[in-house]
Amino acid sequence: MNAAVNLSRRNKPLYLQIKNIIKDRILHGAYPLGSMIPSEPQLEAEFQVSKITVRNAIQELSLEGYVEKGSGKGTKVIRNTSASKLSKWKRFTEILVEEGRKIQKQWLSAEVIGTEEGTEPRRLFGDRCIRIERVYRLDDVPYIHYTHYLTARIGDAELTLEANAQSLYELLDEQDISLVKFRDEFAAAIAPPPVAEILGIPLGTPLLKRSRYSYAENGDLIEYSIGYYHTEMQHYVVNYDV
Repeated sequence: MNAAVNLSRRNKPLYLQIKNIIKDRILHGAYPLGSMIPSEPQLEAEFQVSKITVRNAIQELSLEGYVEKGSGKGTKVIRNTSASKLSKWKRFTEILVEEGRKIQKQWLSAEVIGTEEGTEPRRLFGDRCIRIERVYRLDDVPYIHYTHYLTARIGDAELTLEANAQSLYELLDEQDISLVKFRDEFAAAIAPPPVAEILGIPLGTPLLKRSRYSYAENGDLIEYSIGYYHTEMQHYVVNYDV
């Protein structure tokens, strides 16, 4: 059973927060296609909420087509992909989940920082921004390290370590911030020593580096992120449906 999860009491209704957390687990393989999600009593204990709150969350997942509730048989996962707003391309994590892999996410830090002169965060966001550090584990082994820099204008968002159960983009969406345009840049690079240590690789190991620029509907840059992928474990893959 998962440890108790702290939910926000200020923003989105609790049942919708629980729905988003369970959906994120489905999309990242924690609850595989065809498996049963935890029972209602287990979810009540994990999220420390009432039975009706859990049932409303499951109802929302059912309406979105992710689960199917059987009488006396529990709730089965019947879909584990999300629809892209931009195109028919599948997210990298979705491809891995379809192959039976499991992705686990952990937030390592979340704070407002002063940016350094001459750096990309300083050029993009000025002298202050939000920095979030996360690691993705592939089948329990550290695989990707992300550092996200976000405009300090979203400082009211609850981007704290307690949020690590949810998707970063779901949390932004709760603040009515919808990201509609992305630009990715790829390069081979040597990871900084702290990143190499987290990924458990020797210093100087070449990795795939992805830099992402994420924009809101009005064209404002909301996020700049750097990801280091240990591609010796798993190649970076993009599938396109036409």
